[in-house]
Amino acid sequence: MFKQVFIGVLCCGFLPAQTKPPERKVEENIITSERDPEVRIRLPKSVRYVGADRWVLYGIADCELHALVDADEQNVQRLYWVQFEGYIPEKPELKHKYDSPLHAKIGGMDFYVDTWVRANDAEIEPGSDREHIEKLIRAKGYKMPRAMMYVRLVHLLDEEKRKELMIIYSEDLASTGLTAAELQPGGKAHDRWPRLEKGLVERAEKRIALKEKTKTSY
Repeated sequence: MFKQVFIGVLCCGFLPAQTKPPERKVEENIITSERDPEVRIRLPKSVRYVGADRWVLYGIADCELHALVDADEQNVQRLYWVQFEGYIPEKPELKHKYDSPLHAKIGGMDFYVDTWVRANDAEIEPGSDREHIEKLIRAKGYKMPRAMMYVRLVHLLDEEKRKELMIIYSEDLASTGLTAAELQPGGKAHDRWPRLEKGLVERAEKRIALKEKTKTSY
């Protein structure tokens, strides 16, 4: 769902690269990455760290995912989904493709911006990054809300477009009094989405702080 790239049919005999443990360090509300990119990501102090996962996504990309939440007891109110990803050397022809006209600058880094709403009972693609993050959340006893609104921020590391930092921020849709179906294209409240989208992106930019490690510390 989240990768704008044609994956194609994987050969049954293909053996993906060996999975390695997560590299990035997390201390309370700060994620520190030593490479790809070398950056510190600071989130609100209210977040709870859920955990990390690393695997070869669809057999083509080394994917390291970190999940943090703001929760009322066990009910997720806000989700912070931080993902470091790069195509494996065995797939030199692949590049990330994003074409969103909306961009944001956070910590001097340029991000493509996409938004959407999603009901919690929507279909999940097997083996997807969403499947992995929801498993992490459920394993810690947290419950996802009936629907959430999402903003995805994607930074491509270089001109080769083979490595990315993706941060997805999402909020419980209940505060709007609307359903995912009502806000989606063709829904009776779709005309309200631009205003909601604008506020969502602004809150994401305020809640997520980035600083390259070579620069002054927080």
